[in-house]
Amino acid sequence: MIIPGLVESRSQVPIGVITEVHGPVVVIACESLPPLHQALYAHVDDETYMIEVHMHIDKKHIRAITLHRSAGLHRGITVYDSGAPLHVPVSPECLGRLLDIYGEPLDDGPALPAKEFRNIHSPPLSLLETVSAGETLETGIKVIDLLCPFVKGGKTGLFGGAGVGKTVLIMEFMHAVATLHKGVSVFAGVGERIREGHELWHSIRDAGVLDQTLMMFGQMDESPGVRFRVGLSALTYAEYLRDSMHKEVLFVMDNIFRFVQAGSEVSSLLGRMPATVGYQPTLTTEVAEMEERILSSREGAVTSVQAVYVPADDMTDPAVSAILSHLDATVILSRTQAGKGIYPAVDPLRSSSKMMDRRALGPRHYDIAEGVREHLARYHELEDIITMLGIEELSPGDRKIVMRARKLQRYLTQPFWTTASHTGIQGISVPLEKTLADCDRFLTGEYDELTEEQCYMQGGMKEVKR
Repeated sequence: MIIPGLVESRSQVPIGVITEVHGPVVVIACESLPPLHQALYAHVDDETYMIEVHMHIDKKHIRAITLHRSAGLHRGITVYDSGAPLHVPVSPECLGRLLDIYGEPLDDGPALPAKEFRNIHSPPLSLLETVSAGETLETGIKVIDLLCPFVKGGKTGLFGGAGVGKTVLIMEFMHAVATLHKGVSVFAGVGERIREGHELWHSIRDAGVLDQTLMMFGQMDESPGVRFRVGLSALTYAEYLRDSMHKEVLFVMDNIFRFVQAGSEVSSLLGRMPATVGYQPTLTTEVAEMEERILSSREGAVTSVQAVYVPADDMTDPAVSAILSHLDATVILSRTQAGKGIYPAVDPLRSSSKMMDRRALGPRHYDIAEGVREHLARYHELEDIITMLGIEELSPGDRKIVMRARKLQRYLTQPFWTTASHTGIQGISVPLEKTLADCDRFLTGEYDELTEEQCYMQGGMKEVKR
């Protein structure tokens, strides 16, 4: 379906005809070449197909990607120029809605009022307009706020293989932004399974934060062109909420690795030679075009959380490395932690944040976080010895460290609001000050008499001790 307003007040001027169809790639013979990223369209029966220009082959031919399924396209179809790149309608009514890449509803609601349109390929803010990221963003999640705090206006990556809890953690961040910071969330589902998207929509609605959330899906069964551009389309709405509504925006992308995969598909279809490990030669450029638009201004902040699937749990994969270079904080989700029942399954020794600095956090937070990390690291070193010889063979000092580390490990778990309907346990949001006070008491031995079970899936420890 064509976007209302995209060709508004323009006559339908033919630009050429389709000469070849290769799956989602079409070759169009043109009298004059349209610019790259121009949105074209063609009519087949009652259906309108959107097409985006990706390559100039010679003086008379272009190669383009269809943003719909290409079934029904054939040679000789006339193609028209929309006169602009792909635009989406923006308005305050976008919150609480479920949209597709064109800004059209997927939730059976009314279409967004087409008062204003924005180009999904808009350039990033100039350096003079941007505000540097220098504050922490409290999430109410103990292990995150303590050991790898989010940067307000920064970018955070959630790294992990399949089934370690990336999507659940993302839903909890969205809940925290809506309840703690009175902000809004924009969710970009890149290559989402329809079942996952449906469950996510219900979970967010049941958690009571749908009214402060915009969800946009480019589903797994759609054209690679849709999956490649849905992130930019959702980011356009995040920029609108920042600039026009002056909101604190959480921009969530699940999963940015599927954005890279879609780019790899598009690159292969366009005939480019693959580069390292079969990825597209334009990998770093495409990731940078997305990441460099996630900026904060004096009007509002855009904080990004991106789920990153790690192929075969290999952090040296070229796609993972390209994404890592843009991030301010990395949260590594571990299958080992999940296997122990530690949720969220954050690996505290491999996760990091650029805010983990004495000057940024203050001496108290920094010293407590380092103390917790030291205890967990020492426990990790001694795990093999404990498995082979037993904890009785350790020195009294090491035994004390191991017992406190095991309690800290369980203390850093907590029930989530977004999983309450599945687990039957009410979600808990823990203020940073309470987390620091509890961890300080663990490190000084005030909670040595508590059992590990008493520390598991709790909020603050004062109530437990009482």
